Amino acid sequence: MRREVLGIARSEGNTTPLQDRVARLFEAWREDVYRYLLTLGLYPPRAQETTQEVFLRLYVVLRRNQNIENPRAWVFRVAHNLGLKTRSEESWEQPFDPAIEDRIATGLTPEKSLLQRERALRFHRAVESLSERQKRCLFLRLEGLRYAEIGAVLGISASTVGEFMRRAIAKLRASNE
Repeated sequence: MRREVLGIARSEGNTTPLQDRVARLFEAWREDVYRYLLTLGLYPPRAQETTQEVFLRLYVVLRRNQNIENPRAWVFRVAHNLGLKTRSEESWEQPFDPAIEDRIATGLTPEKSLLQRERALRFHRAVESLSERQKRCLFLRLEGLRYAEIGAVLGISASTVGEFMRRAIAKLRASNE
């Protein structure tokens, strides 16, 4: 019995093509998923573990011959849900620290460094002032997802995603002026 799953013809008992496909998706999307999990407030080692868990769940679902219409949106939806669950289990969250910017920046004059730090601080404050949904939409869009995919991840319509994005961008532009 053959079944087409995500463009891979596989037969019962032969999981090598499926493993290869999930491994290719992991290689292609793991950095995006990892960065998204960091935006949810996960500590980097937990974000790495959660990223691996997302792709493990993808493998399990595909192995059960369940069809996934949009694998990228599915992966981000699972990452979103697992990330929120993991974050709720952890009691710590560290706010943005502008001093980190100073340690990373090299070759800047003190004046340019100060201006850059102030600009980054204004931007991060503006991002923090966004609603949770606006932030999620913005971060998922930055990861390359389309409005329909973002809507699938967050469980809202594409037009609602567009409205959240419009408001978020307007707020960020206003803070930059």
